[in-house]
Amino acid sequence: MTVRPPKGPTRAIRRPFSVPARAGALAAACALVVLASGCSTGRPAPIKRDALAEAQTFPYFRVYWVGPTFGQYHLSAADGLRGYKSNVGAAVYYGECVHYKGIFGGGSCLLPLQVTTVVYRLHSNATLGPQRNTIVRGVPAVVYDEGRSIELYTGQVAVDVFSDKYSRAFAAANKLLPVNAPGTAAGDLPPPVYCPGLSGHTNPQVDAVMNHLPGRACQRARAQVAYAKSVGGQ
Repeated sequence: MTVRPPKGPTRAIRRPFSVPARAGALAAACALVVLASGCSTGRPAPIKRDALAEAQTFPYFRVYWVGPTFGQYHLSAADGLRGYKSNVGAAVYYGECVHYKGIFGGGSCLLPLQVTTVVYRLHSNATLGPQRNTIVRGVPAVVYDEGRSIELYTGQVAVDVFSDKYSRAFAAANKLLPVNAPGTAAGDLPPPVYCPGLSGHTNPQVDAVMNHLPGRACQRARAQVAYAKSVGGQ
């Protein structure tokens, strides 16, 4: 299912641009350049075969990417088992500049695309600021950061697409496929096995998908909340 970029959401809060340790030397050099004039490393070579192989053999869950290239940009780095942190997830990076690995990142050098996959832990999306709930590739998703960031919910994971503009973010979201498992960029993604903690308005299309998740995940979640409130006397 292809979706159109939003016209309205506004936000600038979370953008965890990050890199694995093997790119640290380049990141350090880039940081020095930032102090003087912004970050520009020149057009990188395609990722080395052994680095990509580490991502392709990541064992814990499906890690998503959009292929070895994204438009004019090469895949420049990819996380693997080495240095993996469960609260950060595993990411792939496209473009000409890299940053140290971290969940919040920072600096003035923005990658054109980063895709981060992390095991989903129940949370509210209220902290994301202005946002829009929608359906992307057949699964629930939230669009925020003025459309430049999209979080999709699939299988046991959340897939965060971070870009420098909303047209790239939506193009990438519609090209996601696993790097370490069979799959294609065509058709819908697998539905989430949990109930995403969406915040704010949901339209009938989103409600329909949420109400038909495997194992009636959202119905069970709502029942657990209602039970907890009744026990607590709320």
